Amino acid sequence: MTVPYHVIEIFTSEEARSEGKPIADAVIDLLRHVRIAARCFVSRGQAGYYENGEVASARLEVLSSNLPLKIEVILPAPEVERVLPQIIEIVTDGILVVEETRVVSHRSRYRLIPRQLLVRDIMATPAVSVGRNTPVSEVVNILLREEFNALPVVDDAGKPVGIVTQGDLIRRADMPVRLGLLSQLDHSMVSDFRERAAQLPAGDVMTSPLRTIRSNEAVSRAVEVMRKHELKRLPVTGEDGRLTGMITRLDIFRTAVSHPPLEAGGPEPVYVDWNGVPRVRDCMRSEMGAVTPETSLDEVLRTLDERSVQRLAVVDAENRLLGLVTDKDILAALDPQPEGTMRAIIARLPIPGLPRRPTERISLSTTAGEIMKTDLITIGEDANLEGALRLMLQHSLKRLPVLDPEGHYKGMISRNDLLRLSART
Repeated sequence: MTVPYHVIEIFTSEEARSEGKPIADAVIDLLRHVRIAARCFVSRGQAGYYENGEVASARLEVLSSNLPLKIEVILPAPEVERVLPQIIEIVTDGILVVEETRVVSHRSRYRLIPRQLLVRDIMATPAVSVGRNTPVSEVVNILLREEFNALPVVDDAGKPVGIVTQGDLIRRADMPVRLGLLSQLDHSMVSDFRERAAQLPAGDVMTSPLRTIRSNEAVSRAVEVMRKHELKRLPVTGEDGRLTGMITRLDIFRTAVSHPPLEAGGPEPVYVDWNGVPRVRDCMRSEMGAVTPETSLDEVLRTLDERSVQRLAVVDAENRLLGLVTDKDILAALDPQPEGTMRAIIARLPIPGLPRRPTERISLSTTAGEIMKTDLITIGEDANLEGALRLMLQHSLKRLPVLDPEGHYKGMISRNDLLRLSART
């Protein structure tokens, strides 16, 4: 079965403009904005004749060089009425023709990140930043309020000179736990840290120099930089070097899932070629540890620390997923405890990127099964990358448990795994 399509042909010239913009650019921008299953081609002629008697030629001995342009747009018939009136308004100089055509196949290679997409198209603005002399305590307050994990530091001219990350706060300001746990923990260790942080300027703890990206660079380039240097975010600068925004993994993921495969009008959809698009099994991590419901709290903490992760899967004897236990679950279940016990627990909690040296054993009888969460979001190992992205964004997940068709636990897929492979599609 074929799908009814039409071809819109526009015969115009290089000099023709629509609100100051070349007509070909205006047509392409329109199609990009309305997001329909259309293809557009622009070709320039070598010579031509116009109604006013003007002759155009590319030959040097002929004065006129206003060469003719032909713009062709092929699109599903139901979409013609949607865009034709707007195209008519754009074509201020030229001839416009609409013809019905017979399309027997419409195939499109699926790309998670459109190649033409620029950093400025998706970056977060305005960028939140601090100065070198801003107290670290204020940096922490901003990070907790805005739900960031890093904050750029700028000079008096607004140019980035460094960045304060969660790792910087842990290594250089002795923050006792990661940011995601700090506001949850009511403990003297947190109070002590905040007092120290009030006396520290951001310039003393920031990472410098830092990596940035220009706003006019491609998003795919930002992905390359973030993957190569294992970064979760990049400050964005303008041509003058001033900070103009931030681009994060989440910005890139949201962009990827906001460009779904398009459907043509009529009974047959556009065929989207998923060949080569990674599946979950291609990027999941099978080495993620798992524990049983009977595993002691001490062993859970040891395993978290050894693997430098914030969560562990809890499985039964047949390796079926029962739940997840996280560092946040541990604190919520055990706080309050005596001062010494709480300090021992906090000291055992893993910090991202900073392996901890094991301390004294904790003899509490609590087990993984008693504190695990059982209302889980999971994904099958044969699911495609786009499906994993949607689930993680919808439920604000950093990692997603992966199951085989029989429900056995296979590992985890993380945001970093997705970033690593998203540029391949």
